[in-house]
Amino acid sequence: MKTQARQIIIDDTTLRDGEQSAGVAFSLVEKLAIATQLSGLGVQELEIGIPAMGAVEREEIKAIAALGLPSTLLVWSRMRRDDLHACVGLNVGKVDLSISASDQHIQHKLKQSRQWVLSTINSCVQEARALGLDVCVGMEDASRADVGFLIDMTDAAQQAGASRIRFADTVGIMEPFGVFETIKKLRAATDLEIEMHAHDDLGLATANTLAAALAGATHVNTTVNGLGERAGNAALEEVVVGLKQLYGFETGILLQNFPLLSEQVARASGDAIGSRKSLIGKNVFSHEAGIHVDGLLKDPNNYQGVDPAIVGRRHQLILGKHSGTQGVIHAYKQIGIAVNRLQAQKLLTQVRLFVSSTKRSPKTEDLNLFHQNL
Repeated sequence: MKTQARQIIIDDTTLRDGEQSAGVAFSLVEKLAIATQLSGLGVQELEIGIPAMGAVEREEIKAIAALGLPSTLLVWSRMRRDDLHACVGLNVGKVDLSISASDQHIQHKLKQSRQWVLSTINSCVQEARALGLDVCVGMEDASRADVGFLIDMTDAAQQAGASRIRFADTVGIMEPFGVFETIKKLRAATDLEIEMHAHDDLGLATANTLAAALAGATHVNTTVNGLGERAGNAALEEVVVGLKQLYGFETGILLQNFPLLSEQVARASGDAIGSRKSLIGKNVFSHEAGIHVDGLLKDPNNYQGVDPAIVGRRHQLILGKHSGTQGVIHAYKQIGIAVNRLQAQKLLTQVRLFVSSTKRSPKTEDLNLFHQNL
């Protein structure tokens, strides 16, 4: 479904929520490289750390800011005066001030009331503005909050001088239809920027992010490879491709060089990329089944839903148990050997026996040996 073209701003949080993944700790060198590569792809906003974590974190935030990247930089903070003051003097002009939105959190985590939340938004946002910071009010656990109270929070944020609200599906329990309806109500209630922050506990982070954009969100959070707490966040690569291909929304991000960044983040996080991970897994553009390979060789669009070139990839034709003669002919052509259909059929028998016993596709030396055995 194509919609009227508009731009969605990606606020990538690989260096904040991505690093919050259990066991992940980026070095400063890795942070600088990741920030540079993200900005180089055209990512317009980067959330780069949590100043209240301490002096080391603040120095690293200042080092990223010193790169002079064209991306807007943000830091994350609890909506507390002491945390807020840690955000000053870092050469970062925008802060996400996060506060609980759900009664579950307000009553059982903060031990406070809804009125206290609204009063805190009013005082903290005004103070942040007085300190020269642009403010996004992060609504933690918004997915379990009363929508009427979210609107009250939004009104308080706007009156205090915030420019954006962030709807956080903190525990990853939402689904796209519910997200769409909720964001649509928020969009009708305010002219503030609206940002979606989705978690992937049910495997729906990207779908929920796309639904939010369709409903009127102006900004969305992502991470490279979907890194993030628990099951992770919405994956940058999936969101960018989905927004463009499904809805015609532009992000200004070009992903041709994304594999380099993807591998960098995977190494730095110690989090291997699954072979079937959408867009970036090693096998997601690989084809073995005979009918698919035959169709792909005739016209890539026969079995191509996403052009791999968008993310700097290309199709791979793999010989295996389910290959057909066209796949065999093509594989041998790639190594400079011409075979006819009858020869291909005999070679296919050898290929199938080989992969069944070795559990891998044949390499060039294996193909040469099969050919010698004809």
